[in-house]
Amino acid sequence: MSSGLLEDASFNQSPAFGDVDLFSADRPLADAAQRAGLDLAGLAACGKDYGAAATLDLGRVANENPPKLHIMDGKGNRLDLVEFHPAYHAMMAKSIGHGIHASAHDGSDKPGPVSTRAVRLYLATQAESGHMCPVTMTHACICALRSEPALLAKWLPRIQTRTYDPRPLPWWEKNGVTLGMGMTERQGGTDVRANITRAEAHGDHVEITGHKWFMSAPMCDAFLVLAQAENGEKGGGLTCYLMPRYRPDGSKNQIRFQRLKDKLGNKSNASSEVEFHGAYAERVGPEGAGVRTIIEMVNLTRLDCAIASAGQSRIALSQALNHIRNRSVFQRKLADQPSMRATVADLALELEAQVALVFRLCRASDRAASDPAEAAYVRLLTPAVKFLVCKSTPQIVYESLECLGGNGYTEDLPLARYFRESPLNAIWEGSGNVMALDVLRAAGRHPDQAMATVGALAKTASAAFDVRPLAETMANVLKSGDAERRARFLCEGLAKIAALAALAEVKSDFATLYGDTRFKGAKFAQFGTADLGDAEQALMDRALAT
Repeated sequence: MSSGLLEDASFNQSPAFGDVDLFSADRPLADAAQRAGLDLAGLAACGKDYGAAATLDLGRVANENPPKLHIMDGKGNRLDLVEFHPAYHAMMAKSIGHGIHASAHDGSDKPGPVSTRAVRLYLATQAESGHMCPVTMTHACICALRSEPALLAKWLPRIQTRTYDPRPLPWWEKNGVTLGMGMTERQGGTDVRANITRAEAHGDHVEITGHKWFMSAPMCDAFLVLAQAENGEKGGGLTCYLMPRYRPDGSKNQIRFQRLKDKLGNKSNASSEVEFHGAYAERVGPEGAGVRTIIEMVNLTRLDCAIASAGQSRIALSQALNHIRNRSVFQRKLADQPSMRATVADLALELEAQVALVFRLCRASDRAASDPAEAAYVRLLTPAVKFLVCKSTPQIVYESLECLGGNGYTEDLPLARYFRESPLNAIWEGSGNVMALDVLRAAGRHPDQAMATVGALAKTASAAFDVRPLAETMANVLKSGDAERRARFLCEGLAKIAALAALAEVKSDFATLYGDTRFKGAKFAQFGTADLGDAEQALMDRALAT
């Protein structure tokens, strides 16, 4: 006679995570949206959409069935076609339907268009991260196209639709379009000024010959690329161009995909190596001003990296909380075990600070055009926030994975996928050292504004914990000849002061606790080593409200 316990496969197993309102269950996020005066009901609907079990399963399927590159058909005709699984297309249609690709630019979200879109992005990446690559690039490319108003006027109506149209057709025949980027080359990487790809003038357009070592989302309808203008009217130099997949006569452009990158994670998204053989393109911005043309676009993608990484940490922590609240060990729920509570509450405290910080940066972005102080905040803090949030994500995701024990390490559950995804945003759009050096560059270009920003942050933060000694040490290092060697110290210190300031500014109950555990005395490296006292339950409840 069989045992009923053995027949019950769910015995002492946590339920599958799904059909959750990812917005309302995330109290730090909901509080940030409420403070910004955003549409809470609309964002809750978005949270339910991305938290639906069916949506979360689309993310799984899209990553288990990565895209395939078809270079030629059976008769030797060039295809240069990337085939995606229907689950990927379903995620793209959902996120474009929510306007994450363009809503911050069209005035549809008031107040706080940057902040409203950021909430949606934060929610969407919890369901599936890879498809956000073309979505975030389309959003960012609009800024670069503004430097060429006539070109933007042609493309914008199809960019701003809420329709995803994956058909391989000329862009003017489609109901909606997406944009990608191709900046880096094998010999230069981050040093785009070392690019060797060339653009030859042909009347109202150029023809580009060369390569890109990384060109993501190769099935986009056009790409912003950097190339050296030859024999130009203003002496040539690195210039930005818009390269469509089809030439104006409707023929395929000379874009030849070589292979798709075999990446650690981000499996649903296609990243390609590509060659251009006289590919048609139109100039964007002044000749020789390629870096200046794309810089605002880069800042937007960096902001998106921070938002998405915070979202990835959030979904991992939510999975951990769902597990420990339902799994019993030694006659008690895991959530009631003191060492587990200490660990998970520490993770939740980190997310309290990161969400406050990321949405403080979004608020500054919403106001930067009319407020010089907020513009200075965005300029200095964007690389620092990306540095701190993105580089924290792998550790947060790993600790969340460990909460599930051996189950967390299996491919049957999503934590393994989250972990593979977690390092990516710290690398894309500038790795850690690049971010740290960009903080130094921003401070060097606008020293008075930078010092004023740091001073204001230290003053606000010190209402919760006195960070002025750290700020003074940072100022001395910045003035010394050792600043580049200590760039990471300066960058992380700035970001953590800004995180504490963001908590203090909104009078968070956890501001002083964050200061005590992140700034005082000997700081241990692992989550769970901080003494959070009686704040543990409140932090856990806010991280995944029931």
